[in-house]
This record gives sequence, C-alpha cells and structure tokens, in this order.
Amino acid sequence: MTVKQLSVFVENRPGRLSAVTEALASAGINIRAVSIADTKDFGIMRIIVNDTEKAIAALKENGFIASAANVIAVIADDKPGSMASIMKILYNANISVEYMYAAFLNRDKGTACLILRVDNNENAVEALKDADCTLISEKELSEI
Repeated sequence: MTVKQLSVFVENRPGRLSAVTEALASAGINIRAVSIADTKDFGIMRIIVNDTEKAIAALKENGFIASAANVIAVIADDKPGSMASIMKILYNANISVEYMYAAFLNRDKGTACLILRVDNNENAVEALKDADCTLISEKELSEI
C-alpha cells in the first residue's frame, strides 16, 4: 500500500513557494504533507495532496516541473521510541530509507504519520504489515 508523492522543482527565489501553493489552491488542491530540501539555487518541494493528477495538471499549467513517486505512509504513536521501532522493522528487513518526513500529527488520537521513501516498497510494506504497523492508503490520507 503506497501513496503518491509529488516532487516539484522550485527555484530558490522570493515568491516561488507562494506561486506553487497558489496554483494548487486555485485548483482546489489540499496539501496533506510537505517537505522542502533546498540548495543555493533551487529546491525540491515534496508534497502529498488530495488529488495527484489534478495537482500535476495545475502545476504544469503554471510552468512548474512536477513528477510523482510512490511512498509509504505509516502511522506512528506520538511517544518516544515509535519512530525507532519502525526504523528497526525496516532495518531487520534490510530496507534502506532514502528519506522521510512527518505528514501530520493527530493529537486527539496521539499519533503522527511518517512518509517514507525506501529502496523497496513491496518488501517494506510487507515487513511493516507483518509487524502490525498501520499503513495509510492514498484515499485515507486525502480524507484525514
């Protein structure tokens, strides 16, 4: 079970993040998770949205370069050690985590959602399910 993540190339200059978010807002796109990695000249904005195809179209229509990739969304309890236990499950399954970020925190339920880009989605999903971790589908993530 994976979810689609968009990677958007963004020049590192004033107003570019505003333009990306405005393009998505104008198209009625809800951003569910975001991470930005930057260099001096550009950044990669990684986002999970409620409608991937519509978001790609809106971004391209506004001159942005965007691509989609599959990532894993896993629920972690909001307490010390939860992330460590998920990382250990993946380590024991010989899965390499390329990057990760938190999507949102649900204080009412005491949980957070981790977005993981790994080297083998199928094996990671199997290992996490075998360990009784809760994975979130793309549909569920768009509704939270």
